[in-house]
Amino acid sequence: MIGIKKEKIAGIPSLTVVHLDRENDSLPTVVYFHGITSAKEHNLPLAFLLAEQGIRVILPDSMYHGERESADIQDVRYYLFNIVLQNVKELEMINHELVSKNLILDGKIGVAGTSMGGITTAAALSEYQWIKTAAILMGSPKLTEFARELVEVYSKAGNLPLSQQEISQLYDTLATRDLSLQAEKLNDRPLLIWHGDRDSVVPFEHSYSFYQKVKKIYRTEENIHFIREKDRDHKVSRPAILETVKWFVRHL
Repeated sequence: MIGIKKEKIAGIPSLTVVHLDRENDSLPTVVYFHGITSAKEHNLPLAFLLAEQGIRVILPDSMYHGERESADIQDVRYYLFNIVLQNVKELEMINHELVSKNLILDGKIGVAGTSMGGITTAAALSEYQWIKTAAILMGSPKLTEFARELVEVYSKAGNLPLSQQEISQLYDTLATRDLSLQAEKLNDRPLLIWHGDRDSVVPFEHSYSFYQKVKKIYRTEENIHFIREKDRDHKVSRPAILETVKWFVRHL
């Protein structure tokens, strides 16, 4: 039987989804990050399917989301990249706690996410070599470019709660986590990218052009895979979920 445990991991409100009779065993583990304005519970269907395959799944709430919502934040979208950077920091904390409890089998840990969670996954791949495999679902690996595009949109609307100095500092920080600027850090690690080609929120071209670039540096062709879903907007489909599950079963 698959169980869902609500707990704090490294102080972060999370759900752990795992076979009840194996919840204390060392298992391959996936940390899955949700999208902007979403919450950990929204990815339970995918987590259940992974858990059925003997994988432990950790679903954390990102800053300003779910149990961590803040009445002081009027619109979390303006803080997307701050949240992504915080997610990357907290991923290391989550990994450290799981390792200390001997819950990860042979270092087999994967990371994935939807939209903002996919952006987080790309950023984390630039930072942590201990990530064994990953899946980016409708997220941009072009962190700095996407930030500049959104800042331009929000600035024109006159609602961006950041000073020019804060924006410049943000760009500098994002560049250090921008996977598209340091694709060699992938080191041939298995990476699945899924994106709908009618996405009106996160540009499809960001993912596709990144894939076209990095597939040339992969030594193992089957370790990099791009799925283009025709006429799909910014919503993960069931086929995308099933392909993500297959990916982690195969590579983790």
